Amino acid sequence: MSDAPTTLDAAWLRDHPLPVHADVDKNSRGRVVLVGGSTLVPGGLRLTAEAALQSGAGKVQLALPEMLAIPLGVLLPEAGMFALPADEDGEIAGTGPVRELISRCDCLAIGPAMGSVDAAGRILDDLLPRATACSVILDAAAVAAGHDRMNLLRELRGRLILTPHAGEMAALTGRDPESLTENRAHVLLRLAEELGAVVMLKGETTMLANPGGELAVYGGGGVGLATGGSGDVLTGIIAGLSARGLDNWQAACWGVWLHGEAGRRLAERHGPMGFLARQLPAETPSLMRGI
Repeated sequence: MSDAPTTLDAAWLRDHPLPVHADVDKNSRGRVVLVGGSTLVPGGLRLTAEAALQSGAGKVQLALPEMLAIPLGVLLPEAGMFALPADEDGEIAGTGPVRELISRCDCLAIGPAMGSVDAAGRILDDLLPRATACSVILDAAAVAAGHDRMNLLRELRGRLILTPHAGEMAALTGRDPESLTENRAHVLLRLAEELGAVVMLKGETTMLANPGGELAVYGGGGVGLATGGSGDVLTGIIAGLSARGLDNWQAACWGVWLHGEAGRRLAERHGPMGFLARQLPAETPSLMRGI
């Protein structure tokens, strides 16, 4: 177990390089399946998909409420769309087509742009037992839905990444958000060991832990990242890196750094606040090239 967190910086990244892809097709660069979206945040899954593509994933497929499939398909011609039935609240009500998709994907991400914990829970019940080979990222409502499904999460040992902020972590663990923040290293290490997962707690600084007892910390990309859709972008970056072949620890650490540095760059050009989450993904290719 680490005595102190590792600082995520350029030196760490150079010691943990990204995979090199040469003479490969899009499938060889990794396949991402994203399950999420809702009529409450109809464009949110677009952010996750663009982030996955701009972090290098070869193929990205979106499974989302049927009324969103055509509009997002027009906005995102690079991605495949799989329309799912929706309930009266505009949340995903069934995941049948996704079962076949996840048998051929490298990374499955569930939860971006979803507003209902109940709907996310039904997705977890249906898909997690079938996700037997790919990496799995749970975000937003899907993290909170894990509270009543710890046994399902344990079955993903070695393949799971959790990306909560303090409120979502509180829902998952049943602990008070303030106590989580005050004792975050202990909480993260314990949860990472229990689930065999890479776990982070997002905030002014972001801390990550893995099942081996390692801790890492990133100092944050600035207050401008505290904006709607920013977390959806982070999930997409991590998903793209995971699909490309990075192990879960390196994908999460690289993802946190790329997301934060993208925010730092935008703050330098536009000011500390006011830039949009959808501006973040375009920064990642040059950041990856620069290391």
